[in-house]
Amino acid sequence: MNSFDQKLASMGYSLTRIFKPGAIYRPVVIDGTTAYVSGCVPLADDESLAGKGKVISQVSVEAAQKAAALCAANVLRLVRQEAGSLDRIERMLKVTGFVNSDPDFTNQHLVINGASQLFVDVLGEAGWHARSAIGMAQLPLGACVEVEAIVKLKA
Repeated sequence: MNSFDQKLASMGYSLTRIFKPGAIYRPVVIDGTTAYVSGCVPLADDESLAGKGKVISQVSVEAAQKAAALCAANVLRLVRQEAGSLDRIERMLKVTGFVNSDPDFTNQHLVINGASQLFVDVLGEAGWHARSAIGMAQLPLGACVEVEAIVKLKA
């Protein structure tokens, strides 16, 4: 097992889970050294949704941050599934986080910090990225958060 893989596993995220698309799309598309990772909702290993509802009336900021971290772990696990190892990652380029928000909620950036922190914790310097955090009226399956990413792979 490689170093980034080991780090993710040591944080409690299984590396054996197989992800399958929930609709008509590819979870990861690689073009040269760029991997485009489709949006991931906070699906736990048992396929349950770990974070459902509106932030802040139904899901606290803290719970949504944990859900965002799970989304980020799912992003990394998809890259690993497609590329063979997280050590193929040269760096995270762009992360977009979507938060299922109450109309007056304006702290989407704090929720998506959960995802950003996981990327940095697992990948170190390579985990730093450009980012957008966007409030949404609803997300797939009623998830409280969804995260997608663009990743640069080593040649």
